[in-house]
Amino acid sequence: MLRLEPRAEASAAMRWCAPLLAALCTVAGGLLLFGLLGKEPLEAFTVFFINPLRDRYALAELLLKATPLMLIAAGLSIGFRANVWNIGAEGQFIVGAIFATGTALALHEHGGVFTLPLMLIAGALGGAVWAAIPAWLRTRFNANEILVSLMLVYVAELLVSWLVHGPWKDPEGFNFPQTRMFDDVALLPLLLDETRLNAAFALAIAVLIVAWVFINRSAAGYRLAVSGQAPAAARYAGFSAERSVWCGLLAGGIAAGLAGMSEVAGPMGQLTEHVSNDYGFAAIIVAFVGRLQPLGIFFASLLMALLYIGGEQAQQYLALPASIAKVFQGMLLFFLLGADVFVRYRLRWAGAARIA
Repeated sequence: MLRLEPRAEASAAMRWCAPLLAALCTVAGGLLLFGLLGKEPLEAFTVFFINPLRDRYALAELLLKATPLMLIAAGLSIGFRANVWNIGAEGQFIVGAIFATGTALALHEHGGVFTLPLMLIAGALGGAVWAAIPAWLRTRFNANEILVSLMLVYVAELLVSWLVHGPWKDPEGFNFPQTRMFDDVALLPLLLDETRLNAAFALAIAVLIVAWVFINRSAAGYRLAVSGQAPAAARYAGFSAERSVWCGLLAGGIAAGLAGMSEVAGPMGQLTEHVSNDYGFAAIIVAFVGRLQPLGIFFASLLMALLYIGGEQAQQYLALPASIAKVFQGMLLFFLLGADVFVRYRLRWAGAARIA
């Protein structure tokens, strides 16, 4: 009795309502999941979604967890708008962390006020270098940037594992695969006392503002949008497809590298082989839930951070596996894909006569 009918034009209202609908469906699906796992749904809901917001310290942890997601998603959104599909932000995050760590270790006990700025530059450069590989292969040999950037993630993971097990291993670290702790001058300053929230959050807000200006108020952002939405029109206007590829991938790489630097110079204070918590992959969901717009990315990153912390709370208090957070992330993505159908289609009630 119901059928999908194409809209005359895409619904702007539904475009922004779809993420909210997806979030509500994720919560409803979570309650059902908790019940199937033998947990009392309301108690589990409180642990997963309310406990991470219970006090000032918890809110600071939420913002801290959202920071790398904001940074990475802001960079990815620029490339995605041009149909440049950078799926390897995870690797660019790791290499940015490696470059920043190398700078901190090189300046160990000899650094000063220039240590953090140099680490920022190194982190951004590391992410850019790793993103430049798929950009060059795409523009030179027409290689698929999705596959190349994704495969480079595993190369980056092996590289960081070799470093912390080998040349950068802390000689006083009781044989754990990690570097020495950074000097105080190589750590980001805290924004709130008695919390771990640091200056990386302010950096993330600044990057979101820059991304908004680039996307909505610059000629380069306009060219990227046209290249993604109307490639034929972009070619007719003389917009360079190669420049769009380089711009899209380097923007994602630089932002991911900054996120990697903020992680090692922030809550971790050193480099380990588990430096990333799949932020690079989760940020892809954040970018699309946020509709590739900086303001949407800000709120979407808070939601994704809530899923991360909620998963940790569920593991601690409900004896659920750590993978429960990834289940919620997957539900959010698939509910978003389902809700997006209604951007270009509407449900119509087909009368009995029409069906006959």
